[in-house]
Amino acid sequence: MAQSSDHRRLAAILAADVVGYSRMMRADEAGTHRALQSHRQAVFNPAVAAHRGRIVKLMGDGALVEFASVVDAVTCAIELQQGAVPPDPASPAITLRIGINLGDVIIDGADIYGDGVNVAARLEALADPGGICVSSAVNESLGTRIGIAFHDCGEVAVKNIDAPIRIWKWHPDQPPGLAGAPAARTATAARASIAVLAFDNLSGDREQEYFSDGITDDIITDLSKVGSLLVISRNSSFAYKGRNTDIRTVGRDLGVAHVLEGSVRRAGTRLRITAQLIDAASGAHLWADRYDRDLADIFAVQDEVTRCIVDALKVKLTPAEEDRIGQVPTRSVEAHDLFLRGREALLSSANTREMFDLALRSFNLAIDLDPDYAEPYVGLAHAYNRDFQNKWLGRSDSMDLSKRYCRLALEKDPDLPYAHYVAGLNMFWAGDLKASAAAIERALKLNPNFALAIGMRGLDKIYGGTPLDGIADLQLALRLEPIMGHQYLHFIGTAYLLAGDYENAVKNFEERIQASPTTDLTRGFLVSALGNLGRLDEARAVRRELGAINPRYSFADHLGRLPLKDPTKRDLLRQGYTNAGLAD
Repeated sequence: MAQSSDHRRLAAILAADVVGYSRMMRADEAGTHRALQSHRQAVFNPAVAAHRGRIVKLMGDGALVEFASVVDAVTCAIELQQGAVPPDPASPAITLRIGINLGDVIIDGADIYGDGVNVAARLEALADPGGICVSSAVNESLGTRIGIAFHDCGEVAVKNIDAPIRIWKWHPDQPPGLAGAPAARTATAARASIAVLAFDNLSGDREQEYFSDGITDDIITDLSKVGSLLVISRNSSFAYKGRNTDIRTVGRDLGVAHVLEGSVRRAGTRLRITAQLIDAASGAHLWADRYDRDLADIFAVQDEVTRCIVDALKVKLTPAEEDRIGQVPTRSVEAHDLFLRGREALLSSANTREMFDLALRSFNLAIDLDPDYAEPYVGLAHAYNRDFQNKWLGRSDSMDLSKRYCRLALEKDPDLPYAHYVAGLNMFWAGDLKASAAAIERALKLNPNFALAIGMRGLDKIYGGTPLDGIADLQLALRLEPIMGHQYLHFIGTAYLLAGDYENAVKNFEERIQASPTTDLTRGFLVSALGNLGRLDEARAVRRELGAINPRYSFADHLGRLPLKDPTKRDLLRQGYTNAGLAD
């Protein structure tokens, strides 16, 4: 006889899902499906059975598991996150987020319901990739009965749960000193989170695409200045541009609770902007508005949209944030229009000389129209920094030009985060890592969500002699760039490589290559890591791949550009090549 739907019991509920599953399916649907099935059969299901759990249901890439014991639930989760070896190393890597709650559940046949289950699902969404997030009830029940400690991440308000819940986190890479320290809270635990999708261009002219993208980018930049918000960077939120994607999928992919979408219609000097703030879990609209204005009012509209979002998310601005959001960078609509064109070209995925030239022309014309407009100057500074690395112009003074234009930008606006970031970038390539770190800290004080600057802070640590200290920054940058931030995997791998942890270096380099199959620099460092591990045939094979991708690649040149504070690290990197019998 089936059990009554009002039958209840106390249970430990484990909720798990696969990090980046939608992205993986887009990249390799068949391979990802096989990898997930293999992981369940070889890793997940045996671990659950060994710890006396019951799989209630499987939901696509997710799973809900019931345990009679909190200890069993947590030790099962630790086993899954700490020691599982992929059954097929050639398949896409399966990384889980796991949430665990202890609570009353309603039993209905083989299924379970109730707040106990709902809270477990919310905890899973708050867990770090590869980590575990538990409720206070779980943490208190554990006591000292397991060999690890969770750290206190404070109270968090979650959807459909009346009162805030206190959450506790653990990750296999968690520094030992973090365990049990309430003050050491994760940067993202209690922050409202949002992604701003590229606004649709409804102007009927593809040439106006830069304008709708520019408005979106400006709103992202304004929201990023709010320290109590977590704002996904442009590159990852723009990955959905032109695609009809369910908002709930976007929220899961990007790890955010809210999504902003909208449209822009420009006709002559008139402008219509619509915007909708959506709850990513339910798809419900939290706020929506339409603005019919003159083009000259563009900054006022952007400011109003930003403030409405902040109000809807119940975020309180500091006085400094109020001032920064309300700033008008130029009175010239034409100069701003040109800056948007230049920025779009500079940030284009087509990293070509043609786009570089378009950026230079646009920034210079913007300066001609408004010589006091700071942003085109930093646009030029960033462009010439890119030329220093890509050698498009074949000139020897690109770095000097970058420094000059960066200095001019800061003279026009000392509080421009972008300019402080480029200043830090220039100092990094000059080898002055201390000055670079100071400039980056200034950029992040003005824009706490600036993923490029957060990543740069990590690089200053990595090349400054404390490589493992930079990993947390790079992981945070990757959190803000979950889809298009795979370059940070290269730098995380570099940190492990310089620290002599070759296994983790290989793991991150290979993950980066999977995300960016044509990368040459990552393969260059992977050869070194494999050579240092004694995996010599693999190192030589990767070097052959690298030669096919970029016949001009030189490890010596690559190494020579890096501002390594400790010269012995160059010898360590070269040793991998030497071990494999490779000249460079």
